[in-house]
Amino acid sequence: MKDLVQSVELGVSQRKRLNVSQPKVWLKNELVRVGLAESLCTYVMMVLGLGSVAQVVTGQGVFGEYLSINLGFGLAVAMGVHVGGKVSEAIYDYCGGNLTVTGVKATAGIFATYPAPYLSLLAGFIDQVFGTAMLLLCLMALSDQKNKPAAAGSEPVAVGLLVMLIGISLGSNSGYAINPTRDIAPRVFTAIAGWGADVFRSGNGWWWVPLVAPPIGGVLGAGLYRVLVEMHHPPLSEQDGGLVEEFEEETAPLEKQGNICANICV
Repeated sequence: MKDLVQSVELGVSQRKRLNVSQPKVWLKNELVRVGLAESLCTYVMMVLGLGSVAQVVTGQGVFGEYLSINLGFGLAVAMGVHVGGKVSEAIYDYCGGNLTVTGVKATAGIFATYPAPYLSLLAGFIDQVFGTAMLLLCLMALSDQKNKPAAAGSEPVAVGLLVMLIGISLGSNSGYAINPTRDIAPRVFTAIAGWGADVFRSGNGWWWVPLVAPPIGGVLGAGLYRVLVEMHHPPLSEQDGGLVEEFEEETAPLEKQGNICANICV
């Protein structure tokens, strides 16, 4: 046992001494690097997610249905690939160049979220708070190393499946924005690109709901998990003690056998 420990320690020390060539760092400012990475991640998510919405809307059922949107956004969160396509041409052909927010040929909903006709502003606000709370609650569980976290390397897929699940179960009321970044930027884009100020007036002034409700829901969902689950984990020292005791119990027979062999040899 001691020889095994010594060999492992020797291997670790040798690996630490290896000179590993590091690529040149072009940007040393951490905020800039994080900002660029977040921008790219958001861009990829929006390209893939909104692309799935555009295909369903402009294809009029030929290229998918509601489930396709859920699958598209779920995979968009999980995947890091870029999908190209002439979406703008398809939209123009679908609506005949008449860019509208409401009506039979409305296309603004491809980019930003809008409430269902039966949904009041208050109900929509609660819907977004609840949906985002469920998202953050489950994300906390997936990342909780003291509970049952997602397996190492599977986190992107787990988060993508979570987004898909929220879309399938809670998305029909208002498109499950559950993220201010996901909604406000595309809404501003549509306002500039030809849909006009109706993107802010539609749904009784719906635009502020996916901007304000998700942060509130996120705090509530994460706080709920912390209060009901995370705060009740045993201290790390107790967990380590349990692991040590378990290890000693498993290795005790081996040590006993070693002592017997030593006595026999003597």
